[in-house]
Amino acid sequence: QVQLVESGGGLVQAGGSLRLSCAASGRTFSRDAMGWFRQAPGKERVFVAAITWSGGSTVYADSVKGRFIISRDNARNTVFLQMNSLKPEDTAVYYCAASNVFTVTAIQYNFWGQGTQVTVSS
Repeated sequence: QVQLVESGGGLVQAGGSLRLSCAASGRTFSRDAMGWFRQAPGKERVFVAAITWSGGSTVYADSVKGRFIISRDNARNTVFLQMNSLKPEDTAVYYCAASNVFTVTAIQYNFWGQGTQVTVSS
C-alpha cells in the first residue's frame, strides 16, 4: 500500500518555526517530484512548495518565499518543509504529494498524504 504520512504539525506562536516531514512507504518516491500544499478552513487547497526528484530545483509560492524551505532525503524516502517566521495566515492543514512531473498544479500530483494541522497564534 502506497502511503505518504505527514508529521510535525502543531500549535506555534507567530514568528516561530516548525518542521514538517512526509514519510513515504509502499514504493520509492526517489524519482518523483514532491510538493507541499495547504488548505485553510473554507478555502481551496493551494500550492506551497515543490522539489525535483534530485533536489536540484525548488519552487515556492510567493507567500512563503524566503521563509519556508523544502528539502528531501531520498535514502529515507522523506521530504521536509522547514517553516520559519510563521504568521497566523500560515494556519492550515498541510499536505505532501508526489508527482511524476515537477509542477505547482495540484491535479498533476498522483499521491497525497492525509495532512497535518499547523496553527499559528498571534
